[in-house]
Amino acid sequence: MRGNESDMDSNVKDNHSLGAVRGPGQSLPLAATLDFILQAGKLLFANGQTTEKIVVALTELATASGFKATLFVEWGALRVHLQDGFGSHSETISVEPAGVDMTKVRTTMELIQQVGEATKDLAAARSALQRISACPPVSLMRFALLAAAGAAALGVIFGVDHPVTLILIALIAGAGACLRRWLATLGHNLFIQPFGAALSAGIAGAIAVRLNLSSDQSLIAVFPCMILVPGPHFLNGALDLARARIPLGISRTVYATVVTLTISTGLVLGLAFGGAGLSPGGTSAVVPLGYDVLAAGVAVAAYGTFFNMSWSRLPIPIAVGMFAHGCRWSAITLAGVNPATGALIACLIVGIIMTPVADRLRSPFAGIAFASVVSLIPGSYLFRMAGGMASLLAAGTKASPELFFQVMSDATGAILIVVAMTFGLVVPKIGWPMVFRKKDTEAA
Repeated sequence: MRGNESDMDSNVKDNHSLGAVRGPGQSLPLAATLDFILQAGKLLFANGQTTEKIVVALTELATASGFKATLFVEWGALRVHLQDGFGSHSETISVEPAGVDMTKVRTTMELIQQVGEATKDLAAARSALQRISACPPVSLMRFALLAAAGAAALGVIFGVDHPVTLILIALIAGAGACLRRWLATLGHNLFIQPFGAALSAGIAGAIAVRLNLSSDQSLIAVFPCMILVPGPHFLNGALDLARARIPLGISRTVYATVVTLTISTGLVLGLAFGGAGLSPGGTSAVVPLGYDVLAAGVAVAAYGTFFNMSWSRLPIPIAVGMFAHGCRWSAITLAGVNPATGALIACLIVGIIMTPVADRLRSPFAGIAFASVVSLIPGSYLFRMAGGMASLLAAGTKASPELFFQVMSDATGAILIVVAMTFGLVVPKIGWPMVFRKKDTEAA
């Protein structure tokens, strides 16, 4: 859906026709520039770029093209208003910021820079945008294999050491990835894919326990669901809230929360269909540092695949994620800090390193930073909490106080870790430009 309002007269339209050619010192045609900005903004917004980067990049492009731009970004719509000395023009394009595709963001940001520097013709750039938009996701084989490897790696990080259990986790996660791709062909519903994958994981976990393949269905069912948690959307929502884009920040956060609730519901229902449940409480075993760090690297590679990151760019977040996870392991195991503080330390390290790296690579910060800390997500807390709430509901007034306190403990742990992760990633992202802007001002 696109709507527009224009106060350009016929002379202005003639002066800014689509066929105008840009020369030295001349501005680009208004209508064509507006269309390019809308389509580029749609690609960036739909694929996980931070709102601030979108606004800055497109505003600078408009300025370089001889126009003054005002952008209005909200869930479901992007509105651009361009004006110059002859007149103004506004259009709105529908877009849902529900995806993360780092390749599309990177190539679009590069294209915006080329147009702004007048090194690429506007007509050619608009054709390039169409090719970027049509770029397919990673292959099904890579998607499924890395989903399997990532879920198994999360199992290792949380203390799973039985080979059969790890194989089952990998098989269920790989099958869930294939199911998600198939469900994507059936419609555009944003929640059917995570629900279907979580439901299948729950059913498979319950069946595995009934067949005595594992003594704890949570080990098999939880980790394939942990890779479904929409971390980048939580992070982008937090960044918008921190920059006082309250409506958009709330919308992003609500979306990510609903997706997480959908995953939890699918998991609990799947286990219930198999006659099983998810017990609250529990602790993770201490994993040797080498296994912990290597597994974290595999998990980062998996999420980089989900976000369509090219193989050549994966080593950077993998290295940063492994280093940060090693620091977390040291803080928890050697210094005795709690998991929330360990997550804060790791995310501060990732935020400090990845803020300039994301700019350098023209990649969405939420995607590349979250991929580096994916192994820290408190999915096990959230899903155990959901299972415990289902048990409380079933027990009614006969529920034991221990069950209630276990549910509250899981909820508190999940909240504290999410807050710590968000704070650790957002503060460097917000503070980095401020620090360097201040240094530039002092130098001047």
